[in-house]
Amino acid sequence: MAMTQHDRLLIIDFGSQVTQLIARRLRELNVYCEIHPYQNVTDAFLADFAPKAVIFSGGPASVLDADSPRPPESVFQMGVPILGICYGQQVMMQMLGGRVERGHGTAEFGRAYVTPSEDRIDLLTGWFLEGREQVWMSHGDHVSEIAPGFQVYGTSPNAPFAITADLSRNFFAVQFHPEVHHTPNGKTLYENFVRLAGFTGDWTMGAYRDEAIKKIREQVGDKQVICGLSGGVDSSVTAVLLHEAIGDQLTCVFVDHGLLRLNEADEVVTMFRDHYNIKLIHADESDLFIGALEGGSDPEVKRKTIGKLFIDVFQREANKIEGAEFLAQGTLYPDVIESVSFSGGPSVTIKSHHNVGGLPEKMGLKLVEPLRELFKDEVRALGHELGLPASFIGRHPFPGPGLAIRCPGEITREKLEILRKADAVYIDQIRKHGLYDEIWQAFVAILPVRTVGVMGDGRTYDYACALRAVTSVDGMTADYYPFSHEFLGETATRIINEVQGINRVTYDITSKPPGTIEWE
Repeated sequence: MAMTQHDRLLIIDFGSQVTQLIARRLRELNVYCEIHPYQNVTDAFLADFAPKAVIFSGGPASVLDADSPRPPESVFQMGVPILGICYGQQVMMQMLGGRVERGHGTAEFGRAYVTPSEDRIDLLTGWFLEGREQVWMSHGDHVSEIAPGFQVYGTSPNAPFAITADLSRNFFAVQFHPEVHHTPNGKTLYENFVRLAGFTGDWTMGAYRDEAIKKIREQVGDKQVICGLSGGVDSSVTAVLLHEAIGDQLTCVFVDHGLLRLNEADEVVTMFRDHYNIKLIHADESDLFIGALEGGSDPEVKRKTIGKLFIDVFQREANKIEGAEFLAQGTLYPDVIESVSFSGGPSVTIKSHHNVGGLPEKMGLKLVEPLRELFKDEVRALGHELGLPASFIGRHPFPGPGLAIRCPGEITREKLEILRKADAVYIDQIRKHGLYDEIWQAFVAILPVRTVGVMGDGRTYDYACALRAVTSVDGMTADYYPFSHEFLGETATRIINEVQGINRVTYDITSKPPGTIEWE
């Protein structure tokens, strides 16, 4: 259950693809909220969770189906403000005495415009300043009759009940999705809702840090904790937070598989061992990993080889730490949400961190997951709060298997060395042009082909490489970054001049979907 000292908002999830966005919007307003699937929200759950307000998400079902998702009736008797969104509006109307009908020409998908009624309400403060508001609709069914006590405060051409409210009970319902980017003023609506619900915005990273430290101390006591450190943001913030909480009871294990970027292993060791004075085991096993990978080209075999060796090495090093009872992981809230099956209730285990796999069970360790209530942007904010360098916190994501999946085809030490150098030049170019923070992820892939080139008076026969740079919010979808031709030309020239072994540079302009961000 959540941290009890905060006012809490409950989001009841009816299966919408964008429910996480509701939580993101609320967290941005410093409001603590949790998402729970409707079937887990029982009368007992509501009494225990004691939310200060409730939001019903959208969802793909029809309230007219016999087994359609419903919240418990008791949610309407709690005396707290409720906001129903899309399917959430329809389920409110259906349960409270209104009527919902099948589409029949009133379905709406995409951009729409809502105009206000003559009466104005606090939920809509800051709305309709220019007469109408753009919103994003996504509904087949429609409300044909609002429930007793409700009035209409906004309409669209296909949704005569686009915004409704029962002010005596602080029940609000909208047919559109205020959480998505295509409802530009949606954040204001959420801001108004949490204000009228009495939230004070006490969910800050400073408060989270203090509470997390207290929770870690209570959970761990005087026992030893092992933390798998990859050098990524999640595991690094986990390690620094744990070290603040329990000091020398923490030992970090950094498995160096030889597939990191240029000088990366040295940077990780220097920062954690020297700067933070954290006990760190640096297991340099690059020969073991690269030896096992050399000559192989199948991407799945590469991943499995790296994963198996990682577990073997981690377990060997961790076994040297006497009295260890806990394993720390950088599990984030999206991992927790994704591990709860919408139709089948919560799964037994939370999705494993990509670096740790099944180690907790295998080693008989208990888990410490101090970031499991946070989104990625909140982890970065916590990193700032903990004093981690801004350049480190803002680093682009880096895959667990490292450069192995940026080296399609056969892996050799020579190709990895060329790749490291080319990648370093590319990232240096991006930083020099002030573009690093605009890009979600950027890297070089070395291609499994050699091409003919001309350098000076001689011919060359060297590798081609592909530059990749994408913009994204969460990595689920991505667009290629629109570099100028001047930037690409300058970067290609630098790579060819400074990196021996590459004589041709290409730029990958595939979006995701249909492509993936990484090449393998």
